[in-house]
Amino acid sequence: MPMMRRQSLVKFDAPLCETIVETPAPKGREVLVRIERCGLCHSDLHIQDGYADIGGGKRLDTTRGMTLPFTLGHEIAGTVEDVGAEGTRSLIGTRKAVFPWIGCGQCPDCLNGDENLCAKNRFLGVSIDGGFATHVLVPDEKYLLDFDPLPINLAATLMCSGATAYGALKRLVDRPRQRNLLLIGLGGVGMMGLSFAQAMFKQPVSVADLSPAARDTALKNGASFAYDPTEPDVVKRILKDTNGGFDEIVDFAGNEKSMAFAVSVLARGGKIAVSGLMGGTFSIPQVQWIYKRMTIEGFMTGTLAEGRELMELARAGKITAPPIKEEPMGDVQKWIDELRAGHVVGRIMLVN
Repeated sequence: MPMMRRQSLVKFDAPLCETIVETPAPKGREVLVRIERCGLCHSDLHIQDGYADIGGGKRLDTTRGMTLPFTLGHEIAGTVEDVGAEGTRSLIGTRKAVFPWIGCGQCPDCLNGDENLCAKNRFLGVSIDGGFATHVLVPDEKYLLDFDPLPINLAATLMCSGATAYGALKRLVDRPRQRNLLLIGLGGVGMMGLSFAQAMFKQPVSVADLSPAARDTALKNGASFAYDPTEPDVVKRILKDTNGGFDEIVDFAGNEKSMAFAVSVLARGGKIAVSGLMGGTFSIPQVQWIYKRMTIEGFMTGTLAEGRELMELARAGKITAPPIKEEPMGDVQKWIDELRAGHVVGRIMLVN
């Protein structure tokens, strides 16, 4: 079998570099997938850094338990090249998207179907080697999802930005008041959220982002209104325009400023779902929380069942692909740097 090429993390807070190893042979129910596409996600930057910002100049060490070299990347789609002895041979040669949020399979969360909450997880590209490579070893064939007739780029990005956006929005479905919805942060997940929101909700969808280019792209892709959070008196204008604020908000940025903005434009009795990981701390006066009767829920990624739900939604033609730009897998570090600098609108899809 040919050797496997990987764009590897060999040192934290340092550029990725190519490593070459023997292509692994699948065992049991494992599946070997030859990777055709792998999306670049903002969380890849946190893993490369080796820490998460928890505010006040403090950092959460994310390096414990990781062995270098390590392969990042978790938005994966490709062709099944081999299966283990207990696998289904007819899968070989089929094209699949790979659900990456894989748990231990034995803890209470996993047994409840919430593998994305597993403390002993096997998340591809986070806990075990992922998709910035020619191949990936998937622990079980049940994590392979059919995506035909979707474009492979959309299928791959559904596995993280799609799962995160869909899961966050689901936390706002069927609430008593559904006058309006605001999405904050228009990166890859936020743009995907805009596409899902138009399929899942009847109310107008507004967006907010610091980038004029991102706001313009959102308006061209179905957003009803686009706000610049730094504009003078923008909060006062929003409260007037919306007759009291937004009933539902998703914060896809997840930093101190985005959360402060979300709270300031939330209507009484409203809810904020937070799925961004840019970091920092969040505080609110207890009295304001109670008087405003607000709900705030954190959310990241999704379950395998939700992954299947969103894939079927997309296969039914109800989802418009967000802006996706294809780039060679070997240029991943260049695009990590561009993403870190805030120069990427939509999703970068790395191609083998």
